[in-house]
Amino acid sequence: MFESLSDRLEQSFKMLKGQGRISEVNIAETLKDVRRALLDADVNYKIAKNFTDTVKEKALGQKVVESVKPGQLMVKIVHDELASLMGGTAAEMNLQGNPTVILLAGLQGSGKTTFAGKLAQFLKKKHNKKPLMVAGDVYRPAAIDQLKVVGEQTGVPVYTEDGQKDPVKIAKSGIKQAKKDGQDLVIIDTAGRLAIDEQMMNEVAGIKKAVEPHETLFIVDAMTGQDAVNTAKEFNERLDYEGVILTKLDGDTRGGAALSIRAVVDKPIKFIGTGEKMENIDVFHPDRMADRILGMGDIVSLVEKAQEQYDDKEARKLSKKIATNEFDFDDFLSQIQQIKKMGNFKDLASMIPGMGKALRNMDMDDDAFKGIEAIIRSMTPEERKNPKVMNGSRRKRIAEGSGNNVQEVNKLIKQFSETRKMMKKMKDGKGGMKNMMQNMQQMNGNM
Repeated sequence: MFESLSDRLEQSFKMLKGQGRISEVNIAETLKDVRRALLDADVNYKIAKNFTDTVKEKALGQKVVESVKPGQLMVKIVHDELASLMGGTAAEMNLQGNPTVILLAGLQGSGKTTFAGKLAQFLKKKHNKKPLMVAGDVYRPAAIDQLKVVGEQTGVPVYTEDGQKDPVKIAKSGIKQAKKDGQDLVIIDTAGRLAIDEQMMNEVAGIKKAVEPHETLFIVDAMTGQDAVNTAKEFNERLDYEGVILTKLDGDTRGGAALSIRAVVDKPIKFIGTGEKMENIDVFHPDRMADRILGMGDIVSLVEKAQEQYDDKEARKLSKKIATNEFDFDDFLSQIQQIKKMGNFKDLASMIPGMGKALRNMDMDDDAFKGIEAIIRSMTPEERKNPKVMNGSRRKRIAEGSGNNVQEVNKLIKQFSETRKMMKKMKDGKGGMKNMMQNMQQMNGNM
């Protein structure tokens, strides 16, 4: 996400390289380029102009400390203004009420039904909620079937009513059922259209008035850019919703919707969808997103994702094995499984400062580790525990069993050895996560 904008901003800041101080003259060309970059990212012209005017005012009003270069100061000012433009801080969800009622609205194809499952699972895990999803789309039987599939994937029950064509009655009955069954969260999925129409707006507004949800969330496809912003504005004028959800942000390399929507509708972006899996949902942190746009990574989010997958007992066990240099291929295979649960490897690696650009043109999908896993699974328990026993004949057998060649097996064994040393250095305080991730990325690229 934001790849094009990140590249353009980096080029803009280079214009100040070698300058002794920020002046009216040298900042003009830089900010002109920044404004072009924002426009190319599909940011509204008025917002882009106001943004650069604010940056200019703040930059000229600051005294540059001798140890800080003009380019570095500009990066900081732009970072702070980007974060402010997107809302400043993460917005809280209102989870009061028993049950808490959340109403989802949006156009057809925005990812609304899938997001219902993602949100249900997220709140179930993070806030110990007992969710019920209500199928309120009375026009598309496929939407009800899709919600049932999502419910099976997440282990969340789905309330439906065969033959009922009144979404208000379905929503009210769903809430009543949740109270009866002791479920403290109700997520109502509503009908979408290919375009905004009066019937759609009246229907969603009617549901909101009838059930008085604690949160009404507008779901929008980030890849539609300024269309997403305009749609968000129209929905807000009718629904006065509490927050925006940007889906498919992983497919949007420009990011105009994320940068513009808060300024246009004055409502926070609360969550983002970053993939098709049910786990691909993140709380929207404006400051962290500004970090990523400017190539600073997002270590905090990376650590949070890692903590979700590891319990203290397993972490201590692994730490001990690393310290005694007993980390083996079984442990490595286990770590791969954990990383896969965290999300797309390329997206995770891009959270490490400096790694995003290095991985920019690499094709790394969800099957990225398939070759590595096949090789490890073709090893005997003894070979996994003690890689030194793998002589030529063993390596040939492993290669044939995994559908690879001996060279690929040799590369993996060699790079595993280097990774094990790197992890030992990390444990001893002599290395860093960036080096380990780079090494794993190398393994990935060689499969």
